[in-house]
Amino acid sequence: MTSLPAAERWQVDGAWYRLHGAHGGQVARLDDADGRPWAELRLLASIDAIDGPDETLAVDGPAIERIDGATRLTWTLASSRWTAKRLIVEANDDGLDIQAEVEGEGRIGDVLLLAGRVILARANGRLMSGAWFESVVSGGPADPRRIVRDATESADIGVVSGSEPGRGNWFFTPGPFVHAVSRSPVEDPLRPPSGPWLGFGLSARPGELGFTGFGYEARDRGFGFLLPYEGKTTVEGSWRSPVVQIRAAPDPYAAVAGWRQELVASGHVSAAARRPEPAWWREPMFCGWGAQGALAGAGGLGLNAAAQFATEANYDRFLAELDERGIRPGTVVIDDKWQAAYGTCTPDEAKWPDLRGWIERRRSAGQRVLVWYKAWDPEGLPAEICVRSMTGVPLGLDPTHPGGEAAIRAAIRRMLGRDALGADGLKIDFTARTPSGVATVHHGPAWGVDLLRTLLEIVADEARSVAPDALLIGHVPNPFVAPAVDMVRLNDALRLDDPRPDADIVAQMRHRAALVTAACPDVPIDTDDWCAPDRAGWRAYTAIKGELGVPALYYTTTIDRTGEPLTDEDAALVRRSWADYRSRRRI
Repeated sequence: MTSLPAAERWQVDGAWYRLHGAHGGQVARLDDADGRPWAELRLLASIDAIDGPDETLAVDGPAIERIDGATRLTWTLASSRWTAKRLIVEANDDGLDIQAEVEGEGRIGDVLLLAGRVILARANGRLMSGAWFESVVSGGPADPRRIVRDATESADIGVVSGSEPGRGNWFFTPGPFVHAVSRSPVEDPLRPPSGPWLGFGLSARPGELGFTGFGYEARDRGFGFLLPYEGKTTVEGSWRSPVVQIRAAPDPYAAVAGWRQELVASGHVSAAARRPEPAWWREPMFCGWGAQGALAGAGGLGLNAAAQFATEANYDRFLAELDERGIRPGTVVIDDKWQAAYGTCTPDEAKWPDLRGWIERRRSAGQRVLVWYKAWDPEGLPAEICVRSMTGVPLGLDPTHPGGEAAIRAAIRRMLGRDALGADGLKIDFTARTPSGVATVHHGPAWGVDLLRTLLEIVADEARSVAPDALLIGHVPNPFVAPAVDMVRLNDALRLDDPRPDADIVAQMRHRAALVTAACPDVPIDTDDWCAPDRAGWRAYTAIKGELGVPALYYTTTIDRTGEPLTDEDAALVRRSWADYRSRRRI
């Protein structure tokens, strides 16, 4: 690689790229090695503080240095908020590493990289990088009808989301921190277009993940990257942002795999082998949520009422219906809501008069039992051990509070302890409910991704201490947090709150499985089964689940959304697909 500064212009070449610009300019052009443009990178950053925005008043640079075989380019940005601000680009043969640093004091709000607000002679307001690419595949799946989106549409990968419009990326919380882009336009929203691709990945160390998401911000042809810190990270002297890495890749999944490999190489995530895997973890599983929904639908109550049907009598009924059809899952998951209170995880004895005994009987019959665990929910717990709003409203259990940690550990022991319920593991759900907001109070210091990581690590530590072979399942295929689970769930197939919720779930679930495999290649996959759009969609997905991971079945006699019955042929499909899977896995 060579660095070629000149009187007016500068250029840095790598194996696949050419980065060049003018001294004193605010934009660097990123081309491929043949000179075709990828982007106009805006040499800006905004590090807003809670007490005021950060606006750039002047841009100077780059200063160019050769350090350990790489070229470092530094732009000095005069800031309205900080005593000093710089944008740094490390250019090596493989690609570009970009981060911002500031000096001063303050609580960080939003961080915007490769974009920002300026007050300059020729421009005022927000300036962004310019996209010469056309399409984006994000590590945070959202609309199930699409895998690829237009480059003019924003995307987010994070730990705070829900069913409300504008925040529907709750399938993975978080997904891998990579937004991959292609010059080819979107032709089929369910198929990534031809390459080559660039991956914009985020690199940081655990403990430096105090942001709630990694957002790709798009307007017109402009783009930048957003990290919301919500005032929970304090600068006292100097601070550096996480690094946005730009790398070439043949496809979006290779971009995710390469990002993970660099995290391992840098020591940011561990390359240690995962703990030994009992054979029963790979057994096909039955989760009763879809069957609960079918009962709710049959009663005219709607799917939102499904939780009331999580009863001992109903689960006996579900398993008997499967047994009559020759379907025998190796693992049974008792779903929402078996507990009297989400925060304490004590059984609702009106629904489950003898849950411990029920679990023991299933184990004696050769089956394992997991129970559903709702992350964050403070139901039944005192407000003082929770993250709270400024008005005192509990938002979620606080894993950084000694009392909050104790409550989490007590709940895990209650569910998994052999002298308690004795369940064989947990289906961990609702991780997207990670508390968020500037006007919040918590014990600290962890926030954002680090707050979720803290919660899951407490769950995993207690679970593995109480029951060493406990199976922990969660929808967190990000190597910063995935070590806390043993299996990644692909999560719900549809977003039922969408105006048009129907989707090709086979394409969507294949995509999610490919993201999981790229980001967490050694982690088993729970294929999920809910919500099937209709019987035809369920049949198509049932036929291929064993190719993606552990087959999961959520229904017994009826598809809950449509009320369509499952026939003898459908039961034969399950038996056949499970038999093929077990034969391949030698289970």
